[in-house]
Amino acid sequence: MHSTSPTLWVVATPLGNLGDISQRAKDVLASADLIFAEDTRRTGKLFQSLGISGKRFVSLHEHNEEKRLDLVLAHFDEGKDAAMVSDAGTPLMSDPGYRVVRACREHGVLVVPVPGPSAPVTALSGCGLPPYPFSFLGFLPRKEGQMRKLFDVYGQTGATIVFFERKSRLRETMHQAYEVLGNREFAICRELTKDYEEFIYGNLAEWEDISEELRGEITVVVGPPVNNGPATEECILRMIDTEMMSGEKTKVIARRIAEKVEGWTAKAVYEKVSERKKGLSES
Repeated sequence: MHSTSPTLWVVATPLGNLGDISQRAKDVLASADLIFAEDTRRTGKLFQSLGISGKRFVSLHEHNEEKRLDLVLAHFDEGKDAAMVSDAGTPLMSDPGYRVVRACREHGVLVVPVPGPSAPVTALSGCGLPPYPFSFLGFLPRKEGQMRKLFDVYGQTGATIVFFERKSRLRETMHQAYEVLGNREFAICRELTKDYEEFIYGNLAEWEDISEELRGEITVVVGPPVNNGPATEECILRMIDTEMMSGEKTKVIARRIAEKVEGWTAKAVYEKVSERKKGLSES
C-alpha cells in the first residue's frame, strides 16, 4: 500500500457496521506510520476491533486543525506516511481535514483517498428521494438567521438538500426548512448501517409530527420542490416574510419569489410585497 513518496491516506471508516470497512482501508491503516484521528479514543477502539495495534495517534479536530499543519508537514518531511480518519464515514464530509489536505498538496505531499462509507451518499441511496442533483450542507449553522439564509440560497437551485442535524434541534430545523423552502418531501435517516437503522418519511408542512424522542446520528434529506400547481397566497406571504429578512428592495424580492413559484407574475408578487411592507410600517 506504500507509494514511493510520503503519502497522506484519507481513509473512510464505517458509519456503524464494522463489516463495511474495505480490505484496502484495513491494509492502509495497518501500514501507515501515523494516524491523524478526530477522536483518538474512538479511533483506538476501531483499531482494536480491526486487530491493529502499536499505532501512534495524533488528534486532528475542528479546534486544532490549523495548529497541526506544521506537525503534519514535518512528519512528511521525514519521508513517512500517515492516514487520516474521522469519527465515522468519509473524512472532510463536514469533518476536519480540508486544511490538511490542501496544505499537503501545496507542500508536494501525495494525497490518496481510500473511499468507503459516507452518510450523505448512504442516505440518498436508501431514502427514495431524487438523488441528483443534490447539495450537501454538512451541519447547519446554529443561528436561525444564518440557517434560513442557507436554506434560501440552496433552495433556489431546485436540488435535493442533504444535511446533518442534532436530535435536540431537529424539529425546529425542519420548521425553519418548511418556512423557507415550502412544503417538500423529506426523509430523516437515522442510525445508518446500525442495528436500529430507520428511514422516516413525511412532508415539511407536517414538521410538528416529528417525534422529539428520536435518537442516534441523523442525516436529513429534503427533496426538490414539488410542482403542485399555482402557489397559494398563504405560501406567497410566507415566502415574502422570509425574503424581507434579507433587506432587499421590493422589486428584487418580487422577482426572486416569482422565479420560484408557478402561477404568479413578478408584478403580482410585487403588489403583495408592497402591501406587506405598508402593513408593517403602519403597525
